[in-house]
Amino acid sequence: MVMNEFIAPVSVENSKYREHYLKKLEFEFGNFYIFEKYVIGEIFEGVHFNWALAEKVIHGVYDFFGSTEIKVAYISNRIHSYSVQPKDWMQFFKERHHLRCIAVVAYSKMGWMSVVLEKIFSNAPIKKFKDLDSAIDWAIHSKEQKKFPKN
Repeated sequence: MVMNEFIAPVSVENSKYREHYLKKLEFEFGNFYIFEKYVIGEIFEGVHFNWALAEKVIHGVYDFFGSTEIKVAYISNRIHSYSVQPKDWMQFFKERHHLRCIAVVAYSKMGWMSVVLEKIFSNAPIKKFKDLDSAIDWAIHSKEQKKFPKN
């Protein structure tokens, strides 16, 4: 694939993963799909995703697993255009939450550029992908996730 080519966005509901998630968390700002080793987030168009919204997702995932001592990967499937408060990643780690790694599926050049800013504020490895399959494969198998700091 040529670097400036992007594929059409694919949501979890319209993918082969639809039949495999364990739980779907539905919020007014987006849907989050819980799998055994990762969570896929799809935030709605025009949302400003900040710490207050992130906390709702975090507690929903903890409630599902019945523990705060989980280590899952997070995959941001950016099928819509929305904004993120990058400095809120610092709050995430300050609160002692853990992620094995973070994958971002971006379907546009602007989406790719926003990940650069987010990487500055994250303690976890963040990797960009152009498709959901590659992001999931990396989240499950990457040795890079072993570099994540233990708070």
